[in-house]
Amino acid sequence: MPTIFSHGAIGFTAAKSVFGASTDRRLIFASILLPILPDADALLMRWIPYGHPFGHRGFTHSLLFAALVGAGAAALAVRRKWPPGHSFFKLAIFFALITASHGLFDAMTSGGLGVAFFAPFDNTRYFLPWRPIPVSPMSVAGLMTPRGLRVIHSEFALFWFFAIAAALWNRNRTARIIAVLFVTAGLGAWIQAMGR
Repeated sequence: MPTIFSHGAIGFTAAKSVFGASTDRRLIFASILLPILPDADALLMRWIPYGHPFGHRGFTHSLLFAALVGAGAAALAVRRKWPPGHSFFKLAIFFALITASHGLFDAMTSGGLGVAFFAPFDNTRYFLPWRPIPVSPMSVAGLMTPRGLRVIHSEFALFWFFAIAAALWNRNRTARIIAVLFVTAGLGAWIQAMGR
């Protein structure tokens, strides 16, 4: 899996890209949290085996889970009027997609079991044909090892360039030029990673 930090960066980037500079802070927070949420299953690994339908990369990484979370988050956002003027339908699709992004990027990693996209109906685990993302250690201590630091370095290039660009985009003309450079660097990192 990518680290939870990179999953959150994906949500942040998506929110800034879809909703723009004036995005409500609660919407930004939800957009960071929802792509991380599927990894809550890792907290249960002591009791639920990895390969179980409700184990790691099982149901919480499924498309059904993403749809349920998206609908629930949209209902809350509309009720609390987080982003005024956005429909339940638009928010539900957005929240579902950023939650589903977790499984998509996990299926692009170099290790672990694949992702049960169709759980709980089918526990078949899938990887995508391209797997350029190094699998992350499952602990903070693991991230401090040489392998963990290589993962962080790789994820910075693959994900964080885009998040930084999204944060800079609506500031001023100079910031936009820098943002374009970060996006270019991020695309270059993806092209290089896919070529390995």
